[in-house]
Amino acid sequence: MSIRLRTLAVSLAVVGVLTGTVPVAQAAHQGGPPRCGGRGVDADARIRYRSDVVIKAPLSTVWKLQTDVERRPSWQPPVLTAERLDPGRLEKGSRFRWATPVPATPATTLGITSTVRELRHHDCILWSGPAVGEGLRIDEGVHLWTFRKVRGGVHVHTEETWAGAQVEADVPTATAALGAGLEAWLRDLKSTAGAGLMSRP
Repeated sequence: MSIRLRTLAVSLAVVGVLTGTVPVAQAAHQGGPPRCGGRGVDADARIRYRSDVVIKAPLSTVWKLQTDVERRPSWQPPVLTAERLDPGRLEKGSRFRWATPVPATPATTLGITSTVRELRHHDCILWSGPAVGEGLRIDEGVHLWTFRKVRGGVHVHTEETWAGAQVEADVPTATAALGAGLEAWLRDLKSTAGAGLMSRP
């Protein structure tokens, strides 16, 4: 492995440590592969992670937090900035850009441009796009969320895949970093929605 790829592996491992406990196993999903409007994550991707949580909150609260992308920095500490790239309600075809720091030598910020591929109100959302930082690139990340009312709250399922030569150079480390990030996201979503802390104008 080259020096650059070793540095990348260390950076991804540190991301996993900073965002939470590095996951050992992925949560199982019952039934067939989850979809949104017939579409799901990249079936051929080598890097993938999925997880589930039940949030004791109204579906409308969970949905608003997750889809009001510009307000994510107010409840997700790892998100530095977030902006919509088009006006109006979030829908299929909408784009947004957000940034998160990545510990490396030197430190860098990962800029992520996401495009909504599918969206079903109060049901599911699928977005994808590249993530680029100085010396670090994920060619394509595909992220799926589904939401279901259940007894006691809302069942949230999430899964994401990554593709790109850099991250595929060390699949276990990249998968651990991806998983840690998703678990942290779910924890933040659960604690914010469960506390009734809606983002305010």
